[in-house]
Amino acid sequence: MASPRSLALFLLCILAPAPPVPAALLFGGGKSAKAAGGLDMEWRPATATWYGDAEGDGSDGGACGYGTLVDVVPMKARVGSVSPVLFMDGEGCGACYKVKCLDRGICSRRAVTVIVTDECPGGLCAFGHTHFDLSGAAFSRMAVAGAGGRLRDRGQLNVVYRRTACKYGGKNIAFRVNEGSTSFWLSLLVEFEDGEGDIGSMQIKQANSVEWLDMKHVWGATWCLVRGPLVGPFSVRLTTLSAKKTLTARDVIPRNWAPKATYTSRLNFEPSL
Repeated sequence: MASPRSLALFLLCILAPAPPVPAALLFGGGKSAKAAGGLDMEWRPATATWYGDAEGDGSDGGACGYGTLVDVVPMKARVGSVSPVLFMDGEGCGACYKVKCLDRGICSRRAVTVIVTDECPGGLCAFGHTHFDLSGAAFSRMAVAGAGGRLRDRGQLNVVYRRTACKYGGKNIAFRVNEGSTSFWLSLLVEFEDGEGDIGSMQIKQANSVEWLDMKHVWGATWCLVRGPLVGPFSVRLTTLSAKKTLTARDVIPRNWAPKATYTSRLNFEPSL
């Protein structure tokens, strides 16, 4: 019998609407400093809070679906929950940001780097506000040495943030086959993407085929395809959301693939924007 989570993913795969509004439209117009691929590189104002244990790593899993990955290096203590304007219906999952507070009496001049792993949909995160709800450890790292406790005592801070390249320290992109996947319904979660960190489109190619099949973004960092029977090994092609950089992992998912298994490629994007 299918688990509630795998059944929910299957229904989302069938019923998911058209792709959400592009990030550029959400941020609005105006002149700004941009990387070559169109990413906004300016420092922008936002607010920040923290949750969990005072020096904790943050939540287990989160809306992006990374599960226990958030508890181990390289994500450990670097996770963040963001408001919908940055979460973008899950298209913002995996993106990396530098965040720093502004009070020179207690805030370090260095920014903390956080990875989007979750969404905070209400409260300070609602009504189009840009907000970061950070792990206790990440929040504390914005303080000068020895002042983490005093900074946490403030609860809510005014901060500035900007996009930064994700760097996973030599790890290559991996693909987790979600629970419940079959030869007629394949659901994949993308892990450890250097550079932009987010995915704009995803395609797979079956064994002995020249046709690239479009996968559908349904939830968090999860993509799916309803079609079959699907025959591995599968090649996977990723295109980043903003810069439209493309990477192809050939035959990365073997013929005898299994649900809940993770398959690691031999490549990654450049760790830059």
